[in-house]
Amino acid sequence: MEPPLLTIPSALIFFVFASLIFSSTPSPQELQIVNAERRIDLSSHIVRVFLTLKVENTGTSPASEVLLAFPPTQFEHLALVKAAAAVGKRKKKSYTPLTVKSSELIDAPNGAKFFSVLLLNQLNAGETVTLEILYALTHSLEPFPEEISQSEPQLVYFRDSAIILSPYHIKEQTTFIKTPSTKVESYTVVEPTNRANTELKYGQYNDRAPYSYSPIIIHFENNHPFAVVEELLREVEISHWGSIQITEHYKLVHAGARHRGVFSRVEYQSRPSISGVSSFKHLLARLPPRVHSVYYRDGIGNISSSHLRIDSKKSELEIEPRYPLFGGWKSTFVIGYGLPLQDFVFEAPDGSRYLNFSFGCPILETIVDKLTIKVVLPEGSKDPNAAVPFAVDQHMETKYSYLDVVGRPVVVLEKNNVVPDHITPFQVYYKFHPVFMLAEPLMLITAFFLLFVTCVAYLHIDLSIQKS
Repeated sequence: MEPPLLTIPSALIFFVFASLIFSSTPSPQELQIVNAERRIDLSSHIVRVFLTLKVENTGTSPASEVLLAFPPTQFEHLALVKAAAAVGKRKKKSYTPLTVKSSELIDAPNGAKFFSVLLLNQLNAGETVTLEILYALTHSLEPFPEEISQSEPQLVYFRDSAIILSPYHIKEQTTFIKTPSTKVESYTVVEPTNRANTELKYGQYNDRAPYSYSPIIIHFENNHPFAVVEELLREVEISHWGSIQITEHYKLVHAGARHRGVFSRVEYQSRPSISGVSSFKHLLARLPPRVHSVYYRDGIGNISSSHLRIDSKKSELEIEPRYPLFGGWKSTFVIGYGLPLQDFVFEAPDGSRYLNFSFGCPILETIVDKLTIKVVLPEGSKDPNAAVPFAVDQHMETKYSYLDVVGRPVVVLEKNNVVPDHITPFQVYYKFHPVFMLAEPLMLITAFFLLFVTCVAYLHIDLSIQKS
């Protein structure tokens, strides 16, 4: 049997409805960027890009979103994209966060990828809006040469475009690139290009067509520690008896230029300004305030070369591995500490409880290739769910510990390509009745009582076969 044909009235209604939907999202040709300023910070191994766009609606229909374009090679290394709308001028300027989500364009050339910035209010014809964009790139600096000796500095390549990739026409644009030092081996010149101290300036470029692209390569010295955590497992175990126990398992690697030759500790200690300038021998971890019972150990045992500083607002743990890390070298270790329950677990208005904790890695300026956070709730907890301000993979597990009967529910959060900008609070909500706190003490009391009864019975029972 053939499907019924669409009648003329219904087809007309469908056409009008579809026209209304697509009219609220103008094509890229109906928007233009009046002015664009991009600032690229290459001072560490995490590339941060600050982009200011003044967008004008030159079409006839209102716009509700603005598209951001990225080349496919750069899209693979994107860790996060944030956007905000700027209101006011200079000292009176304020910023309103905007929602950013991935998007697609069917006719995008050269495999360009897109993110969509959703505006708070529709941009009517002739109106303008100023957007502040921040995005971070990981593993975007290529060491060259790929291997260096102990006494050589580390040189890296950075590849991008002098022209901002965009689906819109850009009237005026300028790009500023900041390097860690003045030691720049070479850079691509796209006139006008100027260099002053640690800053490269590309532009101003005027009236660039959509999807314009002009590749550039910058070869410069960057001795910043390329600290990358290949895997980080953070276990947050909640006990309603008054404490939270944190255990963090690290697999750390120096992701810079690989070390070539033999390591000389004598040279490393006698010439610290020259020998091993790209290596690192200590890291700084920012821990919550009021930590206690802090430990730092590896597979061999406890490492005493660490320093803990505590004040009312934060705690800093300076850790030093057993040996300095050069390019390609790895280290595995564990950090653990306790926290007071009342500082992180609260009661919601509906009677449920929630954990308010920070996402990300506490070690400063590190990239985490794979982060797993396990929140172990008390036995008897029900309806657990997590609220995270960005996309993560989430699932549930069950953990059995001492005296557990049904096991403890575990909320597992996983995310790849994590940077320090991801360190934001997240919440785990759950329901817990205080009566479950008595389960384990009652089990212990019952066990001791049965043992006592057994001992008394054994002492008072005569099992001899002879008559008294």
